[in-house]
Amino acid sequence: MNRHRVVALLNEPQSPFELACAAEVFGTVRQDLPVHYDFLICAERPGPLKTTLGYAMLVDAGLPALEEADTVIVPGWQPPGASVPPTVLEALRAAHRRGARIVAICTGAFVLAQAGLLDGRRATTHWGRTAQLAAAFPEVQVDLDVLYVDQGDVATSAGTGAGIDLCLHLVRSDHGAAYAAQIARHMVLPPHREGSQLQYATQPVPARADESLAPLLEWATSQLDTRLTLGRLAERAGLSSRTLARRFTEQLGTSPGQWLLAQRLDAARVLLEQTDLPVEAIATRVGLASAVNLRRRFRANLGTTPGAYRRAFGETLHA
Repeated sequence: MNRHRVVALLNEPQSPFELACAAEVFGTVRQDLPVHYDFLICAERPGPLKTTLGYAMLVDAGLPALEEADTVIVPGWQPPGASVPPTVLEALRAAHRRGARIVAICTGAFVLAQAGLLDGRRATTHWGRTAQLAAAFPEVQVDLDVLYVDQGDVATSAGTGAGIDLCLHLVRSDHGAAYAAQIARHMVLPPHREGSQLQYATQPVPARADESLAPLLEWATSQLDTRLTLGRLAERAGLSSRTLARRFTEQLGTSPGQWLLAQRLDAARVLLEQTDLPVEAIATRVGLASAVNLRRRFRANLGTTPGAYRRAFGETLHA
């Protein structure tokens, strides 16, 4: 099986962290997981390339590497909004024309916008740069408060941490929820965050330890086969329903109901991938009551059916 080739396009000075977000997800070989990606870096001119931390990294490949990429990642661009060389822009357009997926992490969105790949489309970037992106490229529909936007052929993320969320989301799209969860577990990351969650730009102070939802979330994910109402969640947390809903918005950028549905669908995806259980049994196990409800929720949220998902991703961990 041919591996999916991921190429990161770098620019001087390159942020090591934004590059590492992509490299850790797509470029790290883990002994107990199949390898589905090849990862390499390139730049307009091969050779030493300065980083934002002062040291240089050696880049062996030039722009021709993009000609064979299945996914191109622009992991930030400094300074944001600076003119991008025409050769770089044309290389990105050419990769997109032949079907490569083009991805921007953080300020990499400015490069995609200059290439015209975001015209008339939703996109995001770091919350501190969304106004700049919207002013410079009025034809781009800048989404101010989300973690990432995936348009299928083009995707953009907010700040650097959200770049990890986007990369894991792309792995989920390519190889299923269970495989992506295994990568996240190796990275010692919490359950994935949906792209629609807030960037937390305006949260005034961090939540105190006794206000953290983490214990409640861990408990709820172990109780998906039971009836989990807002009232039951609030009772477990020792809070009023209104206070609990507010804390969900503050800490997760979503409502209790939306978060819970995402967990149920995630659990259903893993069971579809790793078991031969009937859809009716899976629906019961994840708390969606019936096969009809599971199919409806699957179609509305994932754009496919449980059967089609199982055919696409069944036993992906062992492939």
